[in-house]
Formats: sequence, structure tokens, C-alpha cells
Amino acid sequence: MGLARYLVGAFLLLLPGLSTAQRVVTVQKGPLYRTEGSHVTLWCKVSGYKGPAVQNFQWSIYLPSAPEREVQIVSTVDPSFPYAIYTQRVRSRGIYVERVQGDAVLLHITELQDRDAGEYECHTPNTDERYFGSYSAKTNLVVIADTLSASMAPQLLTRAEGEAVELACEVSKSTAQHTHLSVGWYRLQEAGESHAEEVLTLSKDFVLRPGPSYAQRFLVGDVRLNKVGNTTYKLSIEGVKPSDQGQLYCEAAEWIEDPDETWKDISHKQTGRTSLVVMNQGNLSVDIAATERSLSEGDTLQLNCVLGAQKSSSRHFQVLWLLNGMEVAKVDPHGVLIWEDEYEERAKLGQLQAFKHSNAVYVLTIYEVGLKDNGTYHCSASEMKTPGDFHSIQTNMSSGIQVHVMPIESRMRLSVSTSTPQVVVGDALILLCKVQGATSPVSVQWWHLPPQHPGPRVPVATMERDGTLRLGSTYQDSRTQGSLRLEKASSGTFTLVIPNTLDEDDGGRYVCQVTEWSRGQRWTKAGETAVTVSSMGLGLHATLRSRIATVRYGQSFELICQANASYTLGEVPVSVRWLFQPSLPISHVHELVRVSPSGAVAWGSAQPHFQRKAQLTKAATSFRLHIHNAVAADMGTYQCEVEVWRRNTLSLGQPAATTRSNAVGIKVLLPESKLRVATTEHSVEAAGGADTAIECRIVSAHDSSQFAVTWYLLPPPPADETPLQIVRANYSSILEYGTEFSSPAQKSRFLSQRVSSDVFWLRILSVNPSDQGRYYCVVEEWLWLVDGWYKLGEGASGRTTLELKLPEHELQLEKTNHSISARKGEEVTLHCLLQSAHLPATHLSATWYREESGHNRSLLSLHRDGAIEYPRESLAGRLQLRRPTAGDLSLTLSSVEEGDAGLYHCQVQRWKLQSEGKDWALQALACSGYTQLTTIPAESTVLSRICSSPPLLNFILYLPLLLILLLVLAVFCWYFKFRRSKKGNITGDQLMELQGAEGVEKT
Repeated sequence: MGLARYLVGAFLLLLPGLSTAQRVVTVQKGPLYRTEGSHVTLWCKVSGYKGPAVQNFQWSIYLPSAPEREVQIVSTVDPSFPYAIYTQRVRSRGIYVERVQGDAVLLHITELQDRDAGEYECHTPNTDERYFGSYSAKTNLVVIADTLSASMAPQLLTRAEGEAVELACEVSKSTAQHTHLSVGWYRLQEAGESHAEEVLTLSKDFVLRPGPSYAQRFLVGDVRLNKVGNTTYKLSIEGVKPSDQGQLYCEAAEWIEDPDETWKDISHKQTGRTSLVVMNQGNLSVDIAATERSLSEGDTLQLNCVLGAQKSSSRHFQVLWLLNGMEVAKVDPHGVLIWEDEYEERAKLGQLQAFKHSNAVYVLTIYEVGLKDNGTYHCSASEMKTPGDFHSIQTNMSSGIQVHVMPIESRMRLSVSTSTPQVVVGDALILLCKVQGATSPVSVQWWHLPPQHPGPRVPVATMERDGTLRLGSTYQDSRTQGSLRLEKASSGTFTLVIPNTLDEDDGGRYVCQVTEWSRGQRWTKAGETAVTVSSMGLGLHATLRSRIATVRYGQSFELICQANASYTLGEVPVSVRWLFQPSLPISHVHELVRVSPSGAVAWGSAQPHFQRKAQLTKAATSFRLHIHNAVAADMGTYQCEVEVWRRNTLSLGQPAATTRSNAVGIKVLLPESKLRVATTEHSVEAAGGADTAIECRIVSAHDSSQFAVTWYLLPPPPADETPLQIVRANYSSILEYGTEFSSPAQKSRFLSQRVSSDVFWLRILSVNPSDQGRYYCVVEEWLWLVDGWYKLGEGASGRTTLELKLPEHELQLEKTNHSISARKGEEVTLHCLLQSAHLPATHLSATWYREESGHNRSLLSLHRDGAIEYPRESLAGRLQLRRPTAGDLSLTLSSVEEGDAGLYHCQVQRWKLQSEGKDWALQALACSGYTQLTTIPAESTVLSRICSSPPLLNFILYLPLLLILLLVLAVFCWYFKFRRSKKGNITGDQLMELQGAEGVEKT
């Protein structure tokens, strides 16, 4: 606090040159780096003002997550100034403003949190007659982790006067910023003393500074501080004195240089304490020391009895421990421990321990002290001439040390409340659990009991004694309910903040359960508070309307979406989606545009043309979509969808409530079609092999129209009346042939041509008998309307009958009908035999057909030049026209399939070259009789049955192997059995020979 005031005063002295005519607000220069959990101050001053000498100040923050949004913290004039997130901390003085003078203040944050990082703004309300100058200033505060650590194992050291002592302290940090360390050693005269005496300190500037009592010894080198390695700082004291006795500890501090070039300590850490006992050099002195004199039930008490005597290592001592004058334990000169009866059982349970640490130090330890261990402790030492003597040379008793054991009683009181008893979905819940009277560390658990859902309570969050926070499984996803926080706002107040309520189930009762822990004991108390969460979907609905439902092409129209709810919609974030379903036979609902609560507009990709001509407006809870220059693509069904979002989180995820309006249909009237196609019927006769043309004439249409013409053929009876599409030329003159006319030969014979602006021809080259039938065209009128081509109408022409002028001669083909059968996979030949003689200077052409659905489908064509064409590429590998003789045009079908069954016939033409030698003339033609092909399933054989059954095939394959394996195994068994029996016979014979030899010797 003093340093902060000094900085403010120094700053005031640096500003003499500023004009008093212009208001200037100055704030501490940033960025400032401070550690989490530390006490932070920021100064702010105003100068050049007019009006009262006492100026007011207001502090705000701009968080990194929302750098444009001001969050108010604290004000010197307005108690209601803080936002809800800071209200509790301001009330409990976790955050407050200290007035240094009338025009200068300090902002205090007593326990810095990670969420306190951001850009701080100091604002001074105007007190001048007019606005002139600056009224606010900003600085950045960066919260970094506290990585400083200092450690030293607590111990009890005993040294004779004049001996040396060394203590090591481990200090480390891992701060990313450039910082310095200072390390100091301090001594407490007694355990309960608050004022510590400085021994020796290494400052942040790497300068050694001794305490007043150690200055002379430091100068002569008896007190030293050395750094060993990267993290170890070693204190060495040569020639210890009785004045050095006490408790020693190490304290480390981390320093950082601020932008104003001053150094600021941002973290402090202390180690555990080491007790140092210094023994006098008299005949026999006895001292007693305790690590702690005032303890609570369950603590550990350690007493040290230190004997001071010259050449103590060669002398023999017996030590007695006494409590309130009664013997507790005895350690004889041999080091044997003897307990009094009432303490022996506790020693067996491990609650007591006494031992001889050295010939001069004896230790008594009581684990988990109780009230019966209260009192005055002494230790008595007797020197024996020899270890076995019963008479002592001298006896001395230490002074008494009073140990006070306090009973553990919980005086904890608990109160649970909320500052948000009634909220709407999306609002934050702030729950307070205030603990009073707790003297030991506490752990806090929050539970939730949802409304109207009886069952087990749901864990929300737990804060352990060490401050570790653990969230319940339901609350671990920060994207749904925000970053839930459980904070210790002050010494006994725990605040639970649920930033974002999801639905009504977040209401109900919240239970705070606090457990106080102390040396193996614990006390638990619980309290609860109730909150109500109302749904944002309550009464939410949307209505869509339009003044006109039918518009002409190029006209504008407007849609109005009115949203309403049982609460004030203007107080919550609202977004709207405009939906559109085109008037097409198969269409889906597309998102035209979405307007977010912040006003951001996101256009959908499915209907991009709306973005160029749609206008969006909003007035309160009424949303309007105005569409200019209506076109056919705008025709369809429109809807609006209103989404209501939670107040505190315009976040990723789902809105709190959604409603979709009624559907409104908009119809766009296109220009009327003026198309008329000539419907007069004609008849055209053409000789075989000659070219001909079918005409399609347009009588009237729009001047700027384009036409798509599709040509159809109705085959002559007995075929059905289903027309066959020949070719279609769209309005861009791109040709698309029908299935029956898609072969290269057909494409080269049937051509669609535009002779003039209103006349189209279908040209047929080299007419053959299969071209006979009735032809007509279907014309579509297309018009370009601003955004694309639109079909206004269509019309069909009259029929034109194409008849083939038959030749004078007829070929003699076999007319007999046949019926044949073939198995699947076999080869079959369909006969087509010319019975008349082949004339010289003539060529034959032939086509094989199969009847499908009343139509004769071409399978194979033999042209007069000998080329073979396969209209169906899938059959090319299985069809062959072998022609063993010129008049044999039989078709061979290999690998018969079930789908090959049907009725087949062939058509043969004879052609002769005209006298000019250029054109070919059809002389004769004929059709063969019909052949009915029936397919039979393939015959099942033994081999096929075996192959079709995997289990049977495996059995047949593996059975011989199994039999061979068994045979080999039997041979091996027989062989080993034979060898064993033969070896037994040989051994028996040898035994008989040995017995016979012995008999001879005996004889």
C-alpha cells in the first residue's frame, strides 16, 4: 500500500507542465503482469479539471473475449455501478477504490483471478462547464500463473556453541516473462513470535544484505549465502552462538519490471521452519525444546532433550521424560527404552516414540496428541560412571516446558442464499454459501435437486481443502453452460456462478454442503436455497403475412414476420431465419438468409439470386423481407423462423427457443406463350437408300424466343403406340439422341436442322424399311427473363407418315418359324438363310431383331460394305455373324443367359450400285420367319454339387490328409513299442549270463 502511494506521489511530481485548462486522465502505464492470487493495485489521476477538488472515478474492464464490450467494476459515486459479475466482490471489499487524494485513487484487487485479465479503463465524470480534454484512460493487466516455489524440509538441529550449521533452500520459477528473484533467511526467537529477525538476504539486484544483528559476522565471513546450482541457496553460519537459537526459515520473492521502469514484487513464498538448538559448554546442562507448544487434538508433539557436556561422546547418561512430575519413559546408558505402564500400550500402537538420537540428544514424539497430554514436560539426565552403575555421578533437570493441547470443536455456521431467485433461461445463477466460525480448512460441495424430477441429487461442483476444483459430469462441458465457477470470494464466502441456464430443469433447490477437517476429524453442515428458471419458449410464436400472394413477373413483394412471446422479446437476443421452398415437383426447404442477434447477415448458398435483390429490415419484433423484380425462381412457399437466445451467451450451440411461422405461398405470373406449331398431317414416300426430310413449322411465337425441338417416331403396327424419341435439339442447339437412336450409325442418319427462323427439318439419310412410321415434332418456347431461360409453353406438330417405295423384287428367305431351347452357358445359332442365288454386282445388308415390350430392338447390323455394328455394346462379345456362305446370315449367341429368351428374326436387303457408280439402290428385301428361344437352367452334376457346397468340398479335400496323418502316427507308435520290447529282451539275456558267471565262480 505504501509503495503504491509513493508511486502516485512520484507521478504527480512529474506532471507540472500540463496545462490546467484541459482535463487529462492518466492511468498506470501497461501492460502490467501480475500473478494469480496476488494483491494488485492500479493508480489513476485526473488533472486540468475545473469544479470540486474531490473528483469521482469509475473503473471498467474490456475482457479479451469481448474487447468491444464494457463491463463496469466499481465507482466512487454510484453503488449500483458494478455489473452482476463483480457485485459480490465489491460488496465484500475483494475489489475497492482507495482515494489517495481528491484527484487520485488506487484500484485494489485483493485476490487476483484469471478472469480479471483485460484492458482496464479509468473514467472521470465531467465536472467542467464544457467538455474539453480526455475523460478516461486505459491500461492492460495480464494475469500470469504463480510459478514461484520455495521449499526446505523442516528439521531439528542441535549444535554445540562454536560449531557450524548449514541450511539449504530450494527456490524455482517458470515464468515466461523476465523476472528477478530475491531470497532471504529469517529467524524467530520462539515458535509463537510474529516478528522475524533478518539474517541474510540476496536482493533482486543480486546484492547480499545482512540483518543488523549479523552485519559484523557477515563482514568477517562467518555468515554466508551461496547459490549452488540453479535452484539451491545455502546459508552457512560459522561458530554458532546461543543467540542464533530459534526457528530459521527461507523467504523468496519474484520481481518484475513495469513499463514505468519500477520493480514490483508479484509473488512471495515461505518455507517450513527449522529449529536450531545451541548447547552451552558447561559440566552438564539439560535443555528441553518443543517444535510447537500450542497444539490441537490430533497434532504431533516432538520434544528434544539436549545435554550439554564436554566430551559427551565418551560419557554415560540416563535420561528420564516426565509429564507433570510423573515419569513417562526412561532411556538407560545402553540406549534401552523403558515405558511406564500407562504409556506402554500407546507406544505399541505407534502413538508414542522415544529414542536416543545421539549421546547428547534424546527425542520424545507423541503422535495425535490428546487432552491427557496437556501439562509441563521435563527431562532429567543422570551421568553414570559406568553403564551398569546404579549410582549417578551428577543429575540435572531441564526447565519445564508447558504444552497446551486445545480440544477440537466446530463452531461452524452456514448460510445459503442467492442473488438470482427468479431468472429466464439463459440468465446466470449466482449462489452464495457463507461459512462462519470455521477454524480449519473446509471443503465445499454444491448439489442440485431439479424441480418435478424426484431422484438422486446432481453434483454441481466441489472445492477441496487445497482449493482444487472438480465439476460434476453434467457441468463439465463449458460450451453448453459456460465456464462454471466456484470461487472463494472472501475468507468464508463461496460463490457458485452458473453463467448460462439451459432450461427450466436448472431451477429447483441448490444445496451447499460444507465439511470442516481437522486432524482426522470432520464436521459437516448443509444449507439450501431455491431458484426458479422460466422457459424462453413460453408463449413464443411467429406470424407471417404478405399483402399480395400473386405477383407479375418483375413486380416487387414484401413478407412481414411478427414475433411475440409472454415476456418482453426486446430484452433478449433474437435471430430470424427466412426459409423458402421452390415450386418444383421435387424440392426442399432452403435457408435464404439468417440475421443473427448482433445484426450480422448470412446468406444461404442454395438460392444465391435472392442476395442481389432482397432487402431486410427490422422494427422492434417485426422482421421484413422485401424482394424486388420477382422472377419465376421466386415462386414458392416462404416461412420465417424466430430464434430466441440466452442473454449471457450469444455462443456457439443451440438457441434457447425456436418457433416457425405459418407458410405463405407466392405465385409469379410469367409472360404468356405465343407459340403455335403447324398441325397439318403429311405423307412422304421415299425409295430405299434415298434421303428424305420431315418438316416442322412454327406459325407464331415471341420475337425473342428460342426453341427446343424434339423429334419422335411412331412405328407402324403391330408395334404399340409408344413414341420413340429420335433426337432433341435444345434452345442452344445441343443434340441429345434417344436410346433407340444413340448408335453412331443412327446418329449419322438422323439429323436435326434449322432451315430458317421458323422451319426445322429432320433429315433421314439412306432410308431403309425400318425407318417407316409416323413422325412429328414437339416445340418448346424458351424466353430469357433477366435471371435465366424460362419455358413459356410447348406445342406438337401434325404427323408426317414416311412410306418406303418397295422394290419390284423380293428376296427368297426361309419363312419357317422355329422354336429352340438352350441351357444357360451353352451356344445357340439362330438361322437366317437366303434361298435365292446371290446375284453378281450386288451387296447384302442384314439386321437381327429381338422383340421387347412390343418393339423390335436391333441387336446386330451387317452393312452392305461388310461392316458389322452392335447397337448394344454389352452384347458385342456374345454375338457373331459367321457367314459360312454368302447366303447364310445366321446369328450365333454364345454363353446363353436367362435374359436372352425371346422372339428373334432377321431382315435382309439387297443393294445394287447405280449406273453412275455413286449411289446404291435397294433392289429387294425380305424378313425371315421368327425363332422362339427358350433358356433352360444349367444341369446339376455331382462335381457342381460338390463345388457349390464348401463344407462338403473341405471334407473331401482334408479327409485323405487326416487318414495319412493317423497312419504315420500308428507306424511311429508301433516302431517305438518294438524297440522297447527288443531292448528288454537284450537286458534279460545279459542278466542271465551274469548270473551264470557268478555261479561258476561260487562253484
